[in-house]
Amino acid sequence: MNWLSNKLFYTIGITLLCGGLHAQSLAEAKKLYNEGKYAEAKPAFEKLVKQAPSNSSYNHWYGVCCYETGDLVGAEKHLKVAVKRKVQEAYRYMSEVYYKTYRFDEAGEMLEEYINLLAKKKQDPQLFEAKLDLANNAQRMMEKVEDVQIIDSLVVDKDDFLSAYILSEESGTLDSYKDFFQTNEPVNSTVYKNQKGDKIYYAHSTDNDRYCLFSQSMLMDEWGDEKQLPMNINSNNDDNYPFVLSDGATIYYSSKGNGSIGGYDLFVTRYNTNSDTYLAPEQLGMPFNSPYNDYMMVFDEVKGLGWFVSDRFQPEGKACVYLFIPNPEHKRVESEDIEMKRTRAAITSIRDSWKEGSDYADLIRLSHTEIPYGEEKIEKDFEFIIGNDIVYYKLDEINSPEAKSYYEKVVALNKQIKELNEKLDGLRTSYAEGNKARKEQLKPTILQAEEQLNALLEQPGELEKKARNAEINYLKNKR
Repeated sequence: MNWLSNKLFYTIGITLLCGGLHAQSLAEAKKLYNEGKYAEAKPAFEKLVKQAPSNSSYNHWYGVCCYETGDLVGAEKHLKVAVKRKVQEAYRYMSEVYYKTYRFDEAGEMLEEYINLLAKKKQDPQLFEAKLDLANNAQRMMEKVEDVQIIDSLVVDKDDFLSAYILSEESGTLDSYKDFFQTNEPVNSTVYKNQKGDKIYYAHSTDNDRYCLFSQSMLMDEWGDEKQLPMNINSNNDDNYPFVLSDGATIYYSSKGNGSIGGYDLFVTRYNTNSDTYLAPEQLGMPFNSPYNDYMMVFDEVKGLGWFVSDRFQPEGKACVYLFIPNPEHKRVESEDIEMKRTRAAITSIRDSWKEGSDYADLIRLSHTEIPYGEEKIEKDFEFIIGNDIVYYKLDEINSPEAKSYYEKVVALNKQIKELNEKLDGLRTSYAEGNKARKEQLKPTILQAEEQLNALLEQPGELEKKARNAEINYLKNKR
């Protein structure tokens, strides 16, 4: 009897002790969680989930810890359990997971559910209605993803991304703010100096602690006359990393405002000599922009190449520099397959963007080559890639009469598309600056031009494919 009593008391004691340790572990984990120390709270919640796999609270807390520490796969798995159990905040975090994995339509659905839950509790949904607009905008951008050939990529330390840029002398120079101005100020920006060496563009923080774009000119033998670029470029958020084309009027830069879909987004604007200001900034499409930070868009017009940086899917402190062939006509990916568009927009693999039979080795070598000012470059009317080592730059180089006929139409269509894009830029600027009556007047004209542009965009790609096949067949028959 005594033996049984002792065993019973021992069992009860162990059970109570374990229960006490469990409760202490949960309390400590929740304290860390509420303090935003997700990495420290994560192991405790992981143990709790293993002990009670269907517990909605444990799955929610662990899923949030996974999300906040960069484990999107783990976050999705466990937040799904919490969503099924109608845990309110799980919808919000699930929308973030979908958004960062380019499932913008599903992110929108989660946000709609979350907004409904907020409305039922009479809580303000304004912030999340704005997020829903972003998800819808990102979905439209993904559906119109550009067919850009990204020919190389290099993962670097975020503080060292400029090491991947080797510009021809004619394209100007890039330097870090700290090195150019010889300062220890904690300014994370770059300085672009034009080829003439008489103007620089850069960014630094202002009195309200946000980055704005500035320029300076060379006065006698020193830099001076600092000017902040106009407010229609500088947003209410950080604006940074400027680069100016050789025309001296076209500026590419990065902004966390102006409708950014995540962190820094890439924008372009042009100086308008008539109004002595800049046109309304135009947000670049995908794959250049993403739900992450995208910045430092640079074009080398001598090499016919471009670079940009993104920290999408990168570990903390790292970024990826992408090398690409510019797509002046902004041709879109020709496919109805949304998964294909998703992978192209996210740059899941740069090989997905390569043209069949193309060899980019020479262009990659060229990207690492220093080209002095005035060195002769290839005269290009266009770049028509046929296959390995066969690229045409002028109509006269095309051998097949049939292929030449097709490509003449490609050239004409691309010219028409370029003119329409320029027309739309002007119309949109007038619309943004106009009063209500002017906007109503311009609206049908803009919509008509957009419809006309959409009808044209896919045609050059189809004709180029026919021209390529005709040229390949002609070259085969000649052999």
